This record gives sequence, C-alpha cells and structure tokens, in this order.
Amino acid sequence: MMRDTSGRTIRYLRLSVTDLCNYRCIYCMEPDGVCKKNHGEILSLEELLEIASACVALGVTKIRLTGGEPLVRRNIVWLCRELKKLPGLEELTLTTNGAYLPRFAQALKASGVDRLNISLDTLDPARYRAITRTGELKGALSGLAAAEAAGFTDTKINAVLLGGVNDGDIPALARLARDRAVSVRFIELMPMGVCRDWERERFISADAVRKALPELRYLDSDGVAERYTAPDWAGTVGLIRPVSHRFCRQCDRIRVTAEGRLKPCLHSATEIALRGLHGEALREAILRGVQAKPAHHELLETGSQSGRAMYEIGG
Repeated sequence: MMRDTSGRTIRYLRLSVTDLCNYRCIYCMEPDGVCKKNHGEILSLEELLEIASACVALGVTKIRLTGGEPLVRRNIVWLCRELKKLPGLEELTLTTNGAYLPRFAQALKASGVDRLNISLDTLDPARYRAITRTGELKGALSGLAAAEAAGFTDTKINAVLLGGVNDGDIPALARLARDRAVSVRFIELMPMGVCRDWERERFISADAVRKALPELRYLDSDGVAERYTAPDWAGTVGLIRPVSHRFCRQCDRIRVTAEGRLKPCLHSATEIALRGLHGEALREAILRGVQAKPAHHELLETGSQSGRAMYEIGG
C-alpha cells in the first residue's frame, strides 16, 4: 500500500501509451497537432508493462490507459491482455474518443478491459467538427454503439464544459443518460496547456449543468464525480469540478507519461524519471514520486504548473 504525505492511499494509475491522437481538440493541442517524437523516446509496450507491474505490486488496483488516443498505439490489445494478468489489478479501463472502437471494441472486451470512457463534447455535427478540428460525430456515435454491442457496460461519456461553445448542448448530452445505462460526465475546463490563457468566459462552473437540468437529483459520489439522476432515467449525470470544487483530498492517483515520467499531480511541475529503472530502483522511484504528491493544486492561485499539455500527460 502506498500513502503520500497527506495520508492518501494511492490506488489508481493513469498510464499514457502515446501522445499522438487522430483529433486536434481545441482545448488540448495546437491546430497543427503534436510534434511527433522519435520512436525511441516513447516507452515500449514491455516498458509500460514493467512500470505498471511495479505500481500494482506497490498497491495500485486500477489502471486507466490514456493518450493522446490510446487506440492509435500499435498492439494496444496485447498490452491490455498482459496488464489484465497482473495479480492484484482489480480494474482496467481505457479512455478514447471512440473513432476506432468499431474496429477495436470486441478485441478490447476479449482482452479484459473492464470499462470505457468515451470523450464526446457535443451532439451537434458541425460543433463536433469545430471542437475536434478533424473528427466526425458519426464516428464517435458508431464507437459508442460498437462498445455497447461488444458488451461494455457502465460506459462513461466525458464532456468538457466550454463556455460559449458547448454549454447549450448540456440537455442533449444528458439525454444520453436518460435513454442509456451510461454516465454522462461534465468536466470543468482547466486552465492548462493551450487554454491556460483563454478568456474567462470559457471557464464555466459545472453548476451550469444543474441550472440546465433542474430535474436532476443528487444520487451519490463516484470517485471525484458527483452523480445525479432523474425519474425514469436509465443512467446518471456526473459533475467533475476540479476548479470550482477542488477535490484534491480525495485524489488517489498518479500518472505516468508515454515518455516514462511519473507525475504525482496533474498540475505540478514535479516529474520522476522511471525509464531505464528496474526492480527495487523502479519501486523506489515510484515511492519517491508518491511522496512528492502535493496536498492540493494551485489552479485558482497560479494556474497549472505542469508545463505540459494534456495530451503529453494523459487525460
């Protein structure tokens, strides 16, 4: 079991397998996309597995694979299958924009992936294209259908709240949870990366969801999400408030970038190099990273100090 200096038990690893993505979302990266790294700069699948194994041996029980877009990583299904074999791992999940799920959903389910998070910021085709720059709404919806056909349940649909962009889409997105047994989660935009200096109007509180959907009633908490539902709804609506309601006291996660650097906090500049370490040296470095986890972020005071965009860290 790993505990940080604030007494939080660390159980959750977000493992980025690539910084590449087939989309260019406006809040994540520049219009030209990412500067592609040399193949040797990115962890091999074997290195990713070794780091994950060390984390699980130290007490991690949940791993989420992230990117960029994790499904652009070659042999991602092999990695999922091997991760699922780790003794002590209770849950393996994956975050995706959904475009590749028609191709991969069945294989991911067969490999042992327990659950999917699908990013979906709007149900308006033109707005979807504008937000993603390269994506097509029909691709994401086909991906959601493929996940359901493959047998995935408790799917989480993540929508980033963008004031003046998609806040008018809140009711339509929430209706997905009325008709399906999914959780539609609205996430406050964080001032980091390309949107660090955006106008204040873009950063709206998740209270906008309660105002748009007065029929919602509080259900419970699921990790960092407040969950709501309404009569006769099949699913739930989640509110994730990293800015307006700092939830750092409940944070039980660490992140590892595709380059092999452990980030104890999404918004901290602290990074611990893991690549090239093995055995006890690797475990000691992970524990050192956990001890460097700050008590809380400074988003409201100074903004994110991470120095990286979201695609470089893993969502």
